[in-house]
Amino acid sequence: MGRITEDLIRRNAEHNDCVIFSLEELSLHQQEIERLEHIDKWCRDLKILYLQNNLIGKIENVSKLKKLEYLNLALNNIEKIENLEGCEGLTKLDLTVNFIGELSSVKTLQGNIHLKELFLMGNPCADFDGYRQFVVATLQQLKWLDGKEIERSERIQALQNLPVVEQRIREQEKAYCLKRAKDKEEAQRELKEEESKGEMGRSHTGSGGHWHADLSATLPSFEESKDYIQAPEIQEGQCKGKELDDREDDLEFWNKPSLYTPESRLETLRHMEKQRRDQERLRYMDTSLIDVDVQPTYVRVMVKGKPFQLVLPAEVKPDSSFAKRSQTTGHLVVCMPKVGEVIIGCQRTSKPVKSTPDSSKEQTSKRSQQMERLEVDPSKRSIPDVANIVQEKKHMPRRVRTEPKIIPSEEDPDFEDNPEVPPLI
Repeated sequence: MGRITEDLIRRNAEHNDCVIFSLEELSLHQQEIERLEHIDKWCRDLKILYLQNNLIGKIENVSKLKKLEYLNLALNNIEKIENLEGCEGLTKLDLTVNFIGELSSVKTLQGNIHLKELFLMGNPCADFDGYRQFVVATLQQLKWLDGKEIERSERIQALQNLPVVEQRIREQEKAYCLKRAKDKEEAQRELKEEESKGEMGRSHTGSGGHWHADLSATLPSFEESKDYIQAPEIQEGQCKGKELDDREDDLEFWNKPSLYTPESRLETLRHMEKQRRDQERLRYMDTSLIDVDVQPTYVRVMVKGKPFQLVLPAEVKPDSSFAKRSQTTGHLVVCMPKVGEVIIGCQRTSKPVKSTPDSSKEQTSKRSQQMERLEVDPSKRSIPDVANIVQEKKHMPRRVRTEPKIIPSEEDPDFEDNPEVPPLI
């Protein structure tokens, strides 16, 4: 069953940046809410409130919403109009398809002077003889009733016939209240019978015929359970039998005739919730049908007697390995630490190696070679001269550049000593 929580309101207040104190419009329809609460404390500035298609049985905790203009409570379990006197700005009220049988409770809306539209169609009181005349005469501020405009002549005639119509309405209300009391007693009796049947069924089947393994513990190896191949067939047969029984119960529930009452709506919701829980339970395979065998070089997973084997890229420790399964997704996780490594959280640290004096000296020498230091002379200026960080080599012009004198050797066969040739500069 749903409840109105701060988180629920914030999730439905995205159009207001999830700020709820200044919220002016809120939609909480189809949330299976049973009780109206907290809204008048958290959302004082509300102008529009949608609460249709829930399981609200009473109008309450809205009297402090002074700015509320439109309240939609259609398709709920409301049996009486009440606690709306404080909603001073209310102009439209929708109570379509509820269980309002006390038509005289519309008198509580006489103080809502701004109320212009009212919807009561689909309620037991809408079938009363003189229903429209009574509402039109009682709430003279109304302009529309059940989507139909109220004419001036219609109101005059309703006011003239009010004493007779009101007496007739009271008699019908009394008959309805007696019938409603009998329906409540019958619903409570059926609920007790179902609860007693459920307790008897649980006592016969124990915990429901399901065995849930401890997922955090190491699963047994394949060699230790030679008779394991027959177990999946038995377990699968039990699951199919239970699924067939659930289908029969479901058909019986929906084919059983029942009255449209607040209790029947609650019973339908409970049945649908039970179906949802059963579906979630049967969505994933039972853990007893899975067996994991971890070896140093491979891992084997038996699913319903069928093997699935993986060769590991490194050697692992079977004794330190464990398997666990997520209760949310059903995923199987096998953790296998490598040989020579220690797992701490999510980080892996290699096995420590014993250090010797020679090895330590080699490590320090290597570290000193790799380390580079930048020394700054404090006497220099604090701001480095970027232009002079790299000193370029000064190039002299080609024609001025001096080249080393080449003195030819007399041993060279091509050498010819000509005195008339001036020496090279």
